[in-house]
Amino acid sequence: MSAATAAEKMDRQYRFQRHIYDATRTHYLFWRRRLIGDLRPPANASIVEIACGTGWNIVRSARTYPDARYFGFDISSEMLRTAEAAVDRNGLSQKVKLAHGDATNFDLYAMFGLRTADRIFISYALSMIPDWPSAVDCAARSLAPDGALHIVDFGRMDTMPAPARFAFLKFLNHYNVTPRRDLEAVVQAAAKRHGLSLTFEEMRSGYTAYAVLKR
Repeated sequence: MSAATAAEKMDRQYRFQRHIYDATRTHYLFWRRRLIGDLRPPANASIVEIACGTGWNIVRSARTYPDARYFGFDISSEMLRTAEAAVDRNGLSQKVKLAHGDATNFDLYAMFGLRTADRIFISYALSMIPDWPSAVDCAARSLAPDGALHIVDFGRMDTMPAPARFAFLKFLNHYNVTPRRDLEAVVQAAAKRHGLSLTFEEMRSGYTAYAVLKR
């Protein structure tokens, strides 16, 4: 799928959903707050969110770590409109810069004038990106010295009760969301390729997976 086709697909899907996205997703997108709490950036750090969506994460990150600089991008122009409105509404326009970009092939310097980033995070986006391993790889190679990449997304769900798992996977499929069963293997390979350390954790139910790659 080309970047233009992916962008068109996402814009169609979220043209109207973006208005209710945060209200409807907050109840089942677990460990996002944990991810933000784990960022712990150094002073004046650059923090990049890949596939920033409505801006929910980046606004909360900016409130939590007001001394950092924030950058977010998304392939969906519709989602960016909502993110820009959220940033403006929270008085963060001077602190947060947003851009249109493809998670699988991005250039931080072209978008934001950054060579690398101190913290990069991806929240519940890999399950919607067709070529998601490329997104992981591009993020890993964009880390600054002592940088960290945080990823949270749906897990394998293998230990969930079968009826609940079947119903929820059907629900996710309706929104073109596919949990990445081989996420652990892909982040392990990326960590090895880029000389990073890795921690990986799943909820006991397998519902959510959380990976942190550090330089």
